[in-house]
Amino acid sequence: MRKRIFRSTAILVTLAILVTFVTAFFFMYNKLEENMTERVDNEVDYLAKAVDELGGTSLETGLADGVTGRITLVDAVGNVLYDSYEDAAEMENHASRPEIAQAMKEGRGSASRYSTTYAKRSYYAAVRLDNGQILRVGDTIDSVYGTLFPGVFMLLLPLVLLLILSFYLIDRTTKRMMEPLEAIDLDHPLENVAYDELVPFLRRIADQNEALKEQVQERNKQQQEYVAITENMKDGLIVTNRHHVLSINRAAQRIFEIKPEECMGQNIIVVNRNQKLKEVVDGALAGKDMVKHMTIDDVTYELHGNPVIQDGTNTGVVIFIMDVTQKKQLENMRQEFSANVSHELKTPLMSISGYAELLKDGIVRPEDQKKFAGRIYQEAARLTTLVQDIIRLSKLDDENLELEKETIDLFEMSKEIIETLQPAAKKRHISISYQGKRLSISGMPQIIYEMLYNVCDNAIHYNKDEGTVVITTEKTEEGICWSVADTGIGIPLAEQERIFERFYRVDKSHSRATGGTGLGLSIVKHGAELHGARVRVDSAPDQGTTITIVFPA
Repeated sequence: MRKRIFRSTAILVTLAILVTFVTAFFFMYNKLEENMTERVDNEVDYLAKAVDELGGTSLETGLADGVTGRITLVDAVGNVLYDSYEDAAEMENHASRPEIAQAMKEGRGSASRYSTTYAKRSYYAAVRLDNGQILRVGDTIDSVYGTLFPGVFMLLLPLVLLLILSFYLIDRTTKRMMEPLEAIDLDHPLENVAYDELVPFLRRIADQNEALKEQVQERNKQQQEYVAITENMKDGLIVTNRHHVLSINRAAQRIFEIKPEECMGQNIIVVNRNQKLKEVVDGALAGKDMVKHMTIDDVTYELHGNPVIQDGTNTGVVIFIMDVTQKKQLENMRQEFSANVSHELKTPLMSISGYAELLKDGIVRPEDQKKFAGRIYQEAARLTTLVQDIIRLSKLDDENLELEKETIDLFEMSKEIIETLQPAAKKRHISISYQGKRLSISGMPQIIYEMLYNVCDNAIHYNKDEGTVVITTEKTEEGICWSVADTGIGIPLAEQERIFERFYRVDKSHSRATGGTGLGLSIVKHGAELHGARVRVDSAPDQGTTITIVFPA
């Protein structure tokens, strides 16, 4: 803008100076030409009167000395009698000269002539004398160009100095004009307004600033909300356009072990080269909703790819990465549980069906019918126990199970369990006893009873004949500890973590012989988790087992 103002003003000033100079020159030249014409006319009149009175010879005796122009005297037919510049005898007849011809005819004549050779302009005035002779006076001045060019170099220096001064003043003026504009605070444009003409423009800027500020605040708010949501998601989130990663949240960075600066603005392949991830992106870019599974370091992730459609055009992809390892494990556990349940139910049912078929067909001898009926009863009882344990586990697996906790006296409950299991213990000459303090916990009585009963029942079933079972309660820094120690077959260290799995048996043949379902310790584990308790196992083969349940104090 400054350059444009300077250039425009400089051109205008230059043109103004040149026009002024040329106009002044032509005015002065016209004035000079007018003065010359007037002077020549006056001189010819003055000389005509003098020659009429004194005669033509007076021109040679000094009358023409005061005249600056050229004086020529011709007779009535145009022959030159006298000329102040040349020898009259050598001059040609002047009768054809316009001013002389006009004077011969009208008594007075004038004419101007221009010489291109000498760049001169001449003016002649002629008067007819009383004796019929013609007196002519002429003078010459330089033409316009002849006057202009010799003086142009003299005028050039002042003109250049004037232009330099003008440019300097224009530059200073332009700077002064622009300084208030450059000093405008665009954040507060209406403060210290230098020119009133700028007020509408600056007011418009102020309004736009306010609108822009509101938009920025709203955008920042949305950005903060987006970051707060995505950065605190436990699932990974990646947003891409058709070619580059636009956003990756903290969970996705942790999953793929990558930093934002390493992948932002890069192709999705930079994040991870897993083929499943590429298939999800390619499928979503093709307009499909994609679901794939991939495994990284034994962790299973479910990838959901959704296309981003704007104005009917697929502009990018949103990818959700969810850890479904536990879900997969639960599905596998459910499948395994279903298979185990089918297997466990199938065995007693086939036994019952087989014994019943033998009885129905009359194949069994009368003295063996009671024995076969007893076996059917045993298998039915085992089947009933298995179904009951499955129902208990299903209840414990219910996420919506609400615990109606009560105060439970572990001493009283342990005594009740001892009384219940005493007949089974006596059959194998196993002594079962309780020792420790009378302590209470908060919990659901039915579930706590099942937990303690199953631990004690296992201590008898997996014990040696004439062995011992000791129930102990004590309060420690960990919490309230309830433990059962037996002198049974023990559990190998490699299998101690698996005994809480459903249907898992350390000694399957022995478990079936004792009527075990393989679900007892699973019930113990789930019940402990519901009450915030921990189960600890201390065992060695042929050295017995101690199972301790630590309840929060």
